[in-house]
Amino acid sequence: MSETPLKGQVAVITGSARNIGREIALQLAREGAAIVVNGRSDKAAAQSVAREIRSIGGQSTVCMSDVTEPEAAAHLMITAKNTFGRLDILVCNAAIRRQQPFVDIPIEEWHEVMNVDLNAPFYCLKAAIPMMIEQKYGRVVTIGGSTLHLLTPNRAHVTAAKMGLLGLTRAIAIEHGEFNITANCVAPGHIETVRGASAGNRSTGGIERPIERLGSMAEVASMVTHLCKPEGAYVTGQCLHVNGGMYMGCLLYTSDAA
Repeated sequence: MSETPLKGQVAVITGSARNIGREIALQLAREGAAIVVNGRSDKAAAQSVAREIRSIGGQSTVCMSDVTEPEAAAHLMITAKNTFGRLDILVCNAAIRRQQPFVDIPIEEWHEVMNVDLNAPFYCLKAAIPMMIEQKYGRVVTIGGSTLHLLTPNRAHVTAAKMGLLGLTRAIAIEHGEFNITANCVAPGHIETVRGASAGNRSTGGIERPIERLGSMAEVASMVTHLCKPEGAYVTGQCLHVNGGMYMGCLLYTSDAA
C-alpha cells in the first residue's frame, strides 16, 4: 500500500462485517488506516473483511463483540489500542431497522432498537473519547439515516433512536473540539444493500429524487472517509446526507411543477 493520508491511524468500525460497514473499513484501509473489524455473530464474514484488507497491504484485526453491552464496547476500543497502540477513528455503524405501526410496536422491540441504534454508540463513545482526549486527536462518524428527516411512517423507534444519535454526535462535537476531535453524522438515503427480513420493505417516503437510482455503499463510505481525512478536519457537528437529493435540508424533492 502506498503512502496515504491515514497512514499510522487506527479505526474501529462497528458492524463492519458486511454492507456499508464493510465498505467503510475497506476504504479507510486503502487510505492507510489500520482497521479493527467488528461483528456480533458472523465471525467468518468479519475475518473475510480482515483478510481482504491484508491482501491489499493493510493492517487489520477482528474483534467480535456485542456493542450493546458496555463491557463489550469498551473491550472493542481497548482491543484497538492494545493491538495497534492508539485509536483515532470511531465509526458507529452497527444498527438495526424494524418496521411496525406505532401502536403495534412491542416494548421488547422498542428496547432492541434503542439498544443497538443509540445505546451502543454511547457505550462505544464512552470508551473511545478518553483515548482521543489523551492523544488530542480523534474522528467520530455516526451513521444516521433518512428516516428521521423524511418522517417515514411505521418507524417511530428507529426515528427516535436516530434522532438521539444525531444529538449525541453533536454533543461530542461541542464538548471536544478543543481536543482536535470532530464528530459528524452521515445519513444515507436509499442504498443498495443486503437487507434482512426484519428490516421490512424499503420505505417509499421521498422516493422521488433528482438522481433516479439507489445509492451505492461506496458512495456512503466515501463521505465517511472524507470526514476522517485531513480535508475534513474543519467539518464537525454536521449531518451529511448521501441520498441522491430526495432530502435537501428542510425540503423534500418532488418532480411535480408547482
